[in-house]
Amino acid sequence: MTTTSANPVISEVGRSYLRLQRVPDVGPIRARNLVSHFGSIDGIWSASMAELQHVEGIGPCVAESIFRSRDDKGVDEEIAKAVECELRILCPEDAEYPKPLLHIPDSPICLYVRGTLQPADSVAVAIVGTRRCSHYGREQALRFGEALARAGFTIVSGLARGIDGEAHRGALRAKGRTIAVLGNGLGSIYPREHEELAEEIAASGAIVSELEVDISPDFKNFPPRNRIIAGLSLGVIVVEAGEKSGALITARLATEYNREVFAVPGNVDRPAQTAGSNAMIRDGQAKLITCLEDVLDELGEVGKTLRPDASPRPADAPLFATANLAQHERSILEAVSSGIEEVEGICTTTRLDAGSVTSTLTALQLRGLIRQLPGNRFVCRTPAQSELRADPNPKR
Repeated sequence: MTTTSANPVISEVGRSYLRLQRVPDVGPIRARNLVSHFGSIDGIWSASMAELQHVEGIGPCVAESIFRSRDDKGVDEEIAKAVECELRILCPEDAEYPKPLLHIPDSPICLYVRGTLQPADSVAVAIVGTRRCSHYGREQALRFGEALARAGFTIVSGLARGIDGEAHRGALRAKGRTIAVLGNGLGSIYPREHEELAEEIAASGAIVSELEVDISPDFKNFPPRNRIIAGLSLGVIVVEAGEKSGALITARLATEYNREVFAVPGNVDRPAQTAGSNAMIRDGQAKLITCLEDVLDELGEVGKTLRPDASPRPADAPLFATANLAQHERSILEAVSSGIEEVEGICTTTRLDAGSVTSTLTALQLRGLIRQLPGNRFVCRTPAQSELRADPNPKR
């Protein structure tokens, strides 16, 4: 049996891809090379050993493994497990296979799905971070998950403890869509305490994995899982990540895939949770964000389309008056407001040293008065400019 009451568990072409996925030492890149070389998945299975070895990255041993897998009986057994768990198995030629994944070089050969995937899920943002997060981190993951879902984004994360779980909950609280990408087979949920959350996610989105149904959680599977999180998303938001956090792997992959990378500033007194994410902001590897508007500003036409029509700033956006700015803060804000975008120009205009300017720019970003553009450039927010001009007697 390869059907459920709603949809086939796997398409006929999907069976051929599943057979290829089960071949030892054939991963996503070799699979793509094979399909590209022979023109179709079926062309692989009709090729001779010699023809297989002409494909880039396929040597004698791998060619022999492929050749011997033509009649893999385990394919039917795997499909039967998917039927039992009410899963679907998608391949790149299926209409429901996520289109964003087709544009990364190591897209999954097959994707197991519980729940539903929709075309609108292409407008997605990932939220990731440490499992051992602070109360502040939980709040920010929940806040951004909810705000982005209300704006129309699908929230993608990894169902892990801490930041991931709160991001999913934020999307669910907004009655939006969310996708959880697991580092184990969908025959079980990890961590166990998120089983109920997983059911909610499957009911209003999807749980996905590239791993076979019975594969247990294993540390080595999480970095490959992270590439799927990045690949599904227009951008990745890092909320609290230590120096060796897996969230940093997701952010690096997002950069490689030409996705946007954002980071929420964290408490410097908690380096175990925030050293990695704060360093990304410091080094220009991630854009500092404090509100929904910051994300929308960086997502081009998608951001413009999903921006609320109302003229007031979003409810979650911090609105800071400029009346209590110190003299050096006001000088820098005035310089940015006049159109000076680069740190060197701001230093020349204000006669302040680079260290003071850089630290003050970060403080002004945190207060919601300026935002950073690519190339380490800065611009003033329109509300901040208006407040600045409207305040003739600033506190010095």
